[in-house]
Amino acid sequence: MTLCELEPGGVCTICRMTAAGALGQRLTDLGFYAGAVVRMLRYAPLTDPVEVELDGCCVSIRRTEARQVEVQPG
Repeated sequence: MTLCELEPGGVCTICRMTAAGALGQRLTDLGFYAGAVVRMLRYAPLTDPVEVELDGCCVSIRRTEARQVEVQPG
């Protein structure tokens, strides 16, 4: 399951990221790493971007970026 498939209000743990290069580094800098707990807050009206809560901070990322983050619900 990827982060963009999580419903608003859902909580998950990041398993791994498939993003590489500059995008992978950007996501890591934002706090996306294996073991981090993420809560999906909301989708924008046209579903892009998505807003998540990560380590107490709200972060908005594009759906294409969220597809590169594999998660485990719960």
